[in-house]
Amino acid sequence: MPCKNPLAAMASFLHADSGMNTPDELLALLLPAGRREAAANPSLLALAGTLARAPSRRGPWRAPIAGLNAAELDTLIDTLFPLARPRRALLQQWREEGEAAGRQRHDEFDDLLALLEAHQTYPGRESHWLARAIATASMADNHLWQDLGLPHRAVLNTLMQTRFTALKLKNAGDMKWKKFFYRQLCEQAQIPICKSPSCATCTDYTACFGAEE
Repeated sequence: MPCKNPLAAMASFLHADSGMNTPDELLALLLPAGRREAAANPSLLALAGTLARAPSRRGPWRAPIAGLNAAELDTLIDTLFPLARPRRALLQQWREEGEAAGRQRHDEFDDLLALLEAHQTYPGRESHWLARAIATASMADNHLWQDLGLPHRAVLNTLMQTRFTALKLKNAGDMKWKKFFYRQLCEQAQIPICKSPSCATCTDYTACFGAEE
């Protein structure tokens, strides 16, 4: 089932008592009127969705975006979501709770972050935020597009094509993104994980390439 508009969801969270209920009204609260076209920007949607879904994640991944320190989170808010400033303290509280939770010794966050950073199409501040947002969402339990708060998988594919082009090209068969990331990490570590030499003949094909609903 498609996720709610992540910008509207985040605006609802930021302005729960405002009386504003329609998607357009909520979007207007989050983004200045002159930037409403940004609602169609996959990068902005993914960052907003990751921030908005922080309370649904567990342990260290409760941080709005894991791997961002206090100053970096403030900069992200000030740059892209200035209307979130009234809730800055709450977002920082979630970041602190995530850090305090501690991480499992063998989680894949750092390795996945390194993979994403090595394949940035446009290195820079926004790619720095996006790599951490995608790595954070990858630690959650649903399909990646859902954990990023995107409306459907096609938006995630567009995001990867635009911001991590080399990874999108490597995923030519359109494998599920979390499966693809895991496979890339295992190949880097020279750990065999596949039962079959060919995806086409593998009995687990649908688990890796099936529909994501």
